[in-house]
Amino acid sequence: MAGPAFRAAAVRVRVPASSANLGPGFDALGLALGLYDDVIVRVADSGLNIDIAGEGADTLPRDESHLLVRSMRTAFDLLGGQPRGLEVVCANRIPHGRGLGSSSAAICAGIVAARAVTIGGEARLDDAALLELATEIEGHPDNVAACLLGGFTLAWMDGGSAKAIRMDPADSIVPVVFVPSKPVLTETARGLLPRSVPHVDAAANAGRAGLLVEALTRRPEFLLPATEDRLHQEYRSPAMPESVALVNRLRADGIPAVISGAGPTVLALVDNDAADKVARLAGEGWAANRLALDAAGASVLPLGTQGAQGAQSVY
Repeated sequence: MAGPAFRAAAVRVRVPASSANLGPGFDALGLALGLYDDVIVRVADSGLNIDIAGEGADTLPRDESHLLVRSMRTAFDLLGGQPRGLEVVCANRIPHGRGLGSSSAAICAGIVAARAVTIGGEARLDDAALLELATEIEGHPDNVAACLLGGFTLAWMDGGSAKAIRMDPADSIVPVVFVPSKPVLTETARGLLPRSVPHVDAAANAGRAGLLVEALTRRPEFLLPATEDRLHQEYRSPAMPESVALVNRLRADGIPAVISGAGPTVLALVDNDAADKVARLAGEGWAANRLALDAAGASVLPLGTQGAQGAQSVY
């Protein structure tokens, strides 16, 4: 394969936050949320220049170790070769270390941007390969699938290959996120999970996960029982006791609430009439935000676009 040629103009990529697991769908189900990171990438004559605004501006590296840049480099290798230089501008809004898919967003933004600045990039790295690559970098497909495809996703591994299907969540569902001030490392949360669980708990989660597909797409009235989990949330309580306590309190009040991803953010799935009231229930120490559902997934936007309108989904 001949080496690639690159576009002279910059490209802009927008990627959504995502919530994985959604209660019983451990490492399989994901939901794209209307909270976005933006990245602008331009191929330069030499070097690497990174500018970061928003989340992580004071902590993220500005060199080749940046996750977005590492993801771009991996994608460029698959696309046929590296550009001479790169200029990268990141506008980050997705909180880091809170279970809202910030690492998946960085990975997806990087590989989509690399494909977009490469002439003929879609022929060299198709959509299925994007999901494969994102999963390889992240280690599991649930968040990256939701970030790439948007909507409500079901992801799985088949013979070592990542697969995913996208579904449209019911229009009436409004996500409300409760974000605590302190992060929890995904590695810490995963380290608390047992090596085995009772068969009765596994069977219960299988049934609830199946019900959740129906509840999220067509029957939101079943969201409370559908989001019941026995596999991971209580086991992670030592790392995020306030989050698990909030989930239990909301659920006792009839509100479908779960730990978002590996936590510690809490996600509630309610209707429009209840969203503002639910957002006021957490109390001090939480940043409560009513969000939209994202339908577009990772998208290439015109440079002048301020909102999601006009976005071109990569899927």
